[in-house]
Amino acid sequence: MTPSEIQSIKQRFGIIGNAPTLNYAIQVAAQVAPTDMTVLITGESGSGKESFSKIIHALSPRKHGQFIAINCGAIPEGTIDSELFGHEKGSFTGAQEARKGYFEVTNGGTIFLDEIGEMPLGTQARLLRVLENGEFIRVGSSKVQKTDVRVVAATNVNLLDAVRDGRFREDLYYRLNTVPILVPPLRERGEDIYLLFRKFATDFADRYRVKPVSLTPDAVQDLQRFRFPGNIRQLKNVAEQMSVLETDREVDARRLRQYLPADQSSRLPMLLHAAGASNDGNSYSERDLLYKVLFDMRRDMTDLKKLVLDMATGQRPQEAQEMLRQNSHLFTNLGPAPYDAGARPLRQPSPDGGPTEYILTPNTVEDATDYEEEAHRVEDIPHETEEETLSLEAKEKEMILKALKKHHNKRKYAAHDLGISERTLYRKLKQYDLEQA
Repeated sequence: MTPSEIQSIKQRFGIIGNAPTLNYAIQVAAQVAPTDMTVLITGESGSGKESFSKIIHALSPRKHGQFIAINCGAIPEGTIDSELFGHEKGSFTGAQEARKGYFEVTNGGTIFLDEIGEMPLGTQARLLRVLENGEFIRVGSSKVQKTDVRVVAATNVNLLDAVRDGRFREDLYYRLNTVPILVPPLRERGEDIYLLFRKFATDFADRYRVKPVSLTPDAVQDLQRFRFPGNIRQLKNVAEQMSVLETDREVDARRLRQYLPADQSSRLPMLLHAAGASNDGNSYSERDLLYKVLFDMRRDMTDLKKLVLDMATGQRPQEAQEMLRQNSHLFTNLGPAPYDAGARPLRQPSPDGGPTEYILTPNTVEDATDYEEEAHRVEDIPHETEEETLSLEAKEKEMILKALKKHHNKRKYAAHDLGISERTLYRKLKQYDLEQA
């Protein structure tokens, strides 16, 4: 598809912007429109997904048929089957007469199912049958009816996550996702943000019969840096507020920030809870991070201790001495070193007249023996630390057992001591097969 053809589609459907991701989405919609393939449009709320469903319908052979857009999340679960597939008279309380559903009314046309991820599981099974065989049954009836409807679905959630959580049928997901179209969020469209703002400002100026607001260069930069979690819908609201409230029609960055929430302006990534983290006020992932920090600190101190002992026993003296000079702040509280008759002191002035250095050389045979024993005792510590850091689950299991032992297997008090809820403790006991503990 040529750039001029894409521009023609934009003008026809009122789409503003030149971002490459936007142009690609329009191209895919135009290419799939002449077919009867099912299309799944994904994108954040307010990014303009419904415009793409209208492009697909208007450029298809069904353009003379009916087009209906339905928000699946806005229809109550108890009536959505009746709305989509119709019902017979007396099929439920309040059914005074038979009624045709949307799939029957739009026969030969296109139906746009927005927020498909909010559709109940029972309705999903009915929809799958329509997509597979073109058949449906009214509520309260046993008669199978036929329909020829093209389905275009849209969602602002990750349907694969919904499938894993059991909230969406896997077979329906793959049936809907024949041709996926991703609508980019506004924050990824660069200069399109200011183009859309100018369009909205002009529209509201005509509506309210005022002069259009404009932005100074620094305000334009701030506008394009803003994340816009509400996407085009949020940008439109900002433009309308400014059109009504601003007396000075040229807005600078300082006044613009009054319309942009400060907690939504950062583009830094957020720290999210890991999947499966509890919501009881104690994040499991945060405890994992704390364990890792503590293990790293212990490993560093173990390496430092072993290096000092190696120097004390005559191994790697130069390396240890250099390490001591770099970490002298760790030994500031050693106090005066003892002297031994006929032996060199543990602390002595530097030969070049510099600051006092600690020379960890054994003063007596007994000291040397103590150092060697300490060195042998510590040799196993790095290995032990390495094993502990391989699995945070093992450490957590150990802590749970200690807490249970401390409180004589009273799980309520053990959970309180661990800083988790009793429900979380029961789950952990089952996970680690400790229910008999």
